[in-house]
Amino acid sequence: MKSVSISILLTTILLGCCWVSCSETRQDSGVAVAEGGVSAYLGQWTFGFGQRSVGWINVRAEEGYLDADLMWGGGGIYYGVPYLYIAGEKLCLGRDPRNVVLKRDADGNPTLSKSYPVWIELTRSGEAISGYQLSPRNDGSGLDSVYLEGMRSPAMPPAPDLSEVRFGEPIALIRNSNDLTGWRLVEDDLKSGWTMSDGILTNNPVQPEDGNHVRYGNLRTEELFEDFNLKLEVNTPPGSNSGVYLRGMYEIQVADSYDRPLDWGGSMGAIFTRVTPTVKAEKPSGEWQELDITLCRRHVTVRLNGVTIIDNQPVEGPTGGAIQWDVTAPGPIYLQGDHTAISYRNIVLTPIIN
Repeated sequence: MKSVSISILLTTILLGCCWVSCSETRQDSGVAVAEGGVSAYLGQWTFGFGQRSVGWINVRAEEGYLDADLMWGGGGIYYGVPYLYIAGEKLCLGRDPRNVVLKRDADGNPTLSKSYPVWIELTRSGEAISGYQLSPRNDGSGLDSVYLEGMRSPAMPPAPDLSEVRFGEPIALIRNSNDLTGWRLVEDDLKSGWTMSDGILTNNPVQPEDGNHVRYGNLRTEELFEDFNLKLEVNTPPGSNSGVYLRGMYEIQVADSYDRPLDWGGSMGAIFTRVTPTVKAEKPSGEWQELDITLCRRHVTVRLNGVTIIDNQPVEGPTGGAIQWDVTAPGPIYLQGDHTAISYRNIVLTPIIN
């Protein structure tokens, strides 16, 4: 992260207070609204920030105010952000403040806490956007910033007729039954918990007994893919949490969810925080389960253990943990390995011929 002087923070505040319209304005309850600025940002945008994070926003003009849905790197989606406004030609939006304990008493109880805003400023240039994520330092000495760049998401195509889709030759993604040929870590600087033995790909992110947390990496294919059908088997130990990312962008949730109600964040086969399965079809933990996933024209179908649980549904943008932001670009299959133990086998991808 690079440093930005405190003067920029003051300038940002002044811009927010002294609204400079970039086109004609209208009066709404005494507040000037920059019509040109608003219309320039309406719709969906994807962007990358930092080395590994992906974001997505959907800017909406509601009756009398602006709102947006926001995916901010990891985790889920904020459906409705705390604040959003146009300042001059910039779009500014933020999420809940970062709460920090600054002082504690002798027993460790907080005696002084403060909240610090964390926000994004974006500028549009044609169909591209760029800007910064900004976060004040706890000691008040300035801002830390991360550069962002991205593009407007293309319009969602109509749902494909999967009965007319043509497929190529199947590709076995497990190339060697006893090593990781064709795979590598997403993050070169993290520890690998992945091993291959007798055709079973297993992640075992064991933490040391001394309490020092070790960060484990996610595993991805070397090869990139466009649209495809992906079949695999997965074994979910008790309490497990993993995921299969399509083109490094859309996470199909893999979890021990047999005894949980359906939801879009933790159910086996869900598209993480975007699409909830219509029916439960998972098996108890410890049993091998079959996933049959088709990605075609940004629509996803998921069959779990022979049951269709998501039927040709559009996926509006990346999910938390994505490693690429261009929804039109090919990408890898990647398996989430930074949470719990998990095992995969018989991973076969059949490309769609466009």
